[in-house]
Amino acid sequence: MHRSTPSTRAGKSVQDGGQAVRASAARALVPVITAKGSLSDLDDHQVVTRDRALFKAMCYGVCRTLPRLEALAALLLKTPFKARDADVQALLLLGIYQLLYLRIPAHAAVGETAGAARQLGKEWATKVLNGCLRRLTRESAALQAEVDQDPAVALLHPRWLLKALRQAWPDDWRAIAEANNQPGPMALRINRRRGDREAYLVRLVESGIEARLCTHSPDGLVLEKPCDVQALPGFVEGDVSVQDEAAQLAAELLGPALAPRPGGRVLDACCAPGGKTAHLLELFDIELLALDSDAVRLARVEDTLERLGLSATLVHADATGRDWWDGTPFDAILLDAPCSGTGVIRRHPDIKCLRRATDIAKLAELQARLLDNLWPLLRSGGSLLYATCSVLREENDEQIQAFLERTPDAVVTTPGEVSWGRAVGAGRQLLPEPDSHDGFFYARLRKQG
Repeated sequence: MHRSTPSTRAGKSVQDGGQAVRASAARALVPVITAKGSLSDLDDHQVVTRDRALFKAMCYGVCRTLPRLEALAALLLKTPFKARDADVQALLLLGIYQLLYLRIPAHAAVGETAGAARQLGKEWATKVLNGCLRRLTRESAALQAEVDQDPAVALLHPRWLLKALRQAWPDDWRAIAEANNQPGPMALRINRRRGDREAYLVRLVESGIEARLCTHSPDGLVLEKPCDVQALPGFVEGDVSVQDEAAQLAAELLGPALAPRPGGRVLDACCAPGGKTAHLLELFDIELLALDSDAVRLARVEDTLERLGLSATLVHADATGRDWWDGTPFDAILLDAPCSGTGVIRRHPDIKCLRRATDIAKLAELQARLLDNLWPLLRSGGSLLYATCSVLREENDEQIQAFLERTPDAVVTTPGEVSWGRAVGAGRQLLPEPDSHDGFFYARLRKQG
């Protein structure tokens, strides 16, 4: 059974990049498969321009299909590689991925992947890799059928995560998993200070870029095919940004609290990388304080605002504390809380490798601390919007229900008559949909007084 995905069916345009690009991909994957790092540093790896697309396709593809690749690798190896040879393990996974998911000739996938072991200073591994990959070319159908008997392997998810999805969404878990395995579409957000999406759609068409209007966000468009941001008309000038449709709904939900109060004081806690920060500033006349505990990610927010010609007060601080607060209450707070990211796995497939079942309770505890710490900073009558890019209920409706039980002055104002998501407890849950939005949760609360 041969499988392919839209993200990696590169066709004749995918050319063999040789041993060097495969060795670079193996090095990039080592931190991920050993749970010590993510794919966020791919651009730091030195890869020649002509091979960068193949490099990224292989790295993301391996992470997206890792449970299946690892199961096949276990069948192909007589004995597992030692921990110090994680780079060789990465090469084997890369070789399996190429043979099953990329339109690269088998002889090139096998030969160049095995040969890449020399680039890693491990010539001994060339024979092992060559033997494993050649066996896969001979016995592909039988080996795939054997590993796919395990649903976690067939659906390309860690077993704990598949179980969690099934518990949370007994009628939707399989559709969620399948959506996670497809790359998400590239969505844009129009800077409403510089135009509207209908006019921008015309500009896209004139540039030869096919797109359609988003269904739920009034500022969003979806490209039929992803492209480099530099190809987007007016991107450098700040006319448009890349942001998923579900994430764009945050500004719409805060609109009723902000639009009637020009100059309102707003806190964007945990603001990086800055998409929601910018959207709020594009839509409303507000005084915004953007807070984040990660200085590197906060610098990205600054870059985003500079490109868009927007201004906010950026503060490097921890939102679980208050040493950064001047004592003046906020009219509105956006808490885009740290979470499991289980609603955006299709954009960050390394989550499958890096996240553990034990992380969920720790994240839920952090989310509760953030809610409890920030709520007193809100003025009476003000609104707090709680958001996550998770589909796990411990982080979402169960989190908000627990907060409501211990916070008597919190009133639910999450809208019910909207076209997106589904009502879940005090909030609304969006599940990831192919060719549409990511998985997201929102709950809006007003402070009585």
